[in-house]
Amino acid sequence: MTCKVMITGNHDGRRLDRTIRSIWPALPLSLIMRALRKGEVRLDAARVREAGARVSSGQELYVPWEPPDIEAIRAEDAALRRGVRHSVPVLWSGDNVAVVNKPANLLVQPDVKGGDSVVTRIWAMFGGREAGFSPAAVHRLDRNTTGALVVALSGEALRELERLFRERLVMKRYLAVVVGKLPEKGVIDAPLLKDEARNTVSVVNEKNGKNGKNGKNALTRYERLWVNGDLSLASIELITGRTHQARVHMAHIGYPILGDRKYGSVEANRRRREVGRPLLHAFELKFPGGFSSGALSEVSGKTFRAELPEDMASWLAGERKWVVNP
Repeated sequence: MTCKVMITGNHDGRRLDRTIRSIWPALPLSLIMRALRKGEVRLDAARVREAGARVSSGQELYVPWEPPDIEAIRAEDAALRRGVRHSVPVLWSGDNVAVVNKPANLLVQPDVKGGDSVVTRIWAMFGGREAGFSPAAVHRLDRNTTGALVVALSGEALRELERLFRERLVMKRYLAVVVGKLPEKGVIDAPLLKDEARNTVSVVNEKNGKNGKNGKNALTRYERLWVNGDLSLASIELITGRTHQARVHMAHIGYPILGDRKYGSVEANRRRREVGRPLLHAFELKFPGGFSSGALSEVSGKTFRAELPEDMASWLAGERKWVVNP
C-alpha cells in the first residue's frame, strides 16, 4: 500500500524524517528509518533514502503506510472547541503570528492532553491545525507570570521565530516589583543550573557546580523605575531566556520579586500576604526589522506591549506613593 500526502507550507524546508514524524506521530522511528533504507519513501518521483533531506511546499510525499487520520484531528478540534470555556486576550494577530496577553494561573502548554493552557485556547480560537502542525507558543512564561507571549500560526513562522529567539534577536522586557531599593541599573551575568526533579533553578556555585555541572549562561539587564519605601519597580530585560531567569537572578543579587514563594523573601511575602503571586509581567516584545517578505514580514520592526494585569495594577495603585527613580 502507498499513501500520498501533499507537503504544505507548514513543512517547507524541514527535514524529511521530522516531517514524517510530525504527520505520523505514533509511527515508530525504526519503521520510518527502515522504509527510507528500503527506498519506500519518495518525494515526487524520486526515491529518498536520506533522513535529513529537505522537503518543499507542493511536493508529493509517498510512504508505505496508512494516511494520517484527518477525521480524528477534526473530531479532536471540535471536542476541544466545546471544552474550552475561556479565550486568551489577543494583542495582535496576522496570518502567521499572534501575540497574546497571557493571564496569571495559566500554563503555556497543557500538562495533560486537552488540558487548559494558552496553546489549547489558541487552537480553539484560531483553529488551523492539520496533520503535522498545530499553532505553537514560541517561548515560555511561568504559570503565574503574565504578559506578552508569541504564538506561531504557521510552520514557516514557527521555524523563523525559533531562530530569532535562539539568536536573541527579540527584545524581551518585563516589569517587576522587587524587595529593597534596587540600584539604578545593572547587569547580572550568572550561569543557571536547573534541577529537573525539583523544578527549581539556582545560580551555579562551588556546591552545585561540582562534577562539571557548569549550567547555562544567563544574562539579565535591569533598571530601577520607581521606589516605594522598601520596594522598587524594576524594568528587567532578559538577554537570554532561561527557566525562572528573572526570578532567580533578582533573588541572587538580593532583590527578590515580591510574591515569589519559591525564590523570594519569606519575611516580605509574609508582610504583604495579599500579594498572591510573583509580581512579574512580560511588558514588551520588540522584533527586529528587515523582513520584507516571508512569514515574519507582518511583525518586522514591530513592538508589542501588554498592559499590566488588573491585580498588579490595582496593587501598585493601592500602595503608598511611588517616587520616580529617586
